[in-house]
Amino acid sequence: HVQLVESGGGSVEAGGSLRLSCVATRYPANVNCAAWFRQAPGKEREGVASMPFTAHSPFYADQVKGRFTVSRDRGQKTVYLQMNDLKPEDSGMYYCAASPLCFSTQPPQRIYVWGQGTQVTVS
Repeated sequence: HVQLVESGGGSVEAGGSLRLSCVATRYPANVNCAAWFRQAPGKEREGVASMPFTAHSPFYADQVKGRFTVSRDRGQKTVYLQMNDLKPEDSGMYYCAASPLCFSTQPPQRIYVWGQGTQVTVS
């Protein structure tokens, strides 16, 4: 049974930084992509960033390019989302996800498993 556990959310002022972490119990062989999504109240969930388990380029949504960085610690089965220069519109619940396939120009389309989410509030 695969589980993803996020941490690192919190409340910060605009311009501040947070680093989210997502620890996986394991990654099955059919999972080749880790991603971060977010959902603000009353809005649809949107893909923020994703990282393939290969040497291909990560994906970033236009609204976070240059401010967010996704990275991975293979040994610890952990994926990070470093968020800098945070804005109030970045507020929401952030979810980690595992997918069979990443794309370089859009979020992954098929999600194998979701984490429970961690709240980010920027004021």
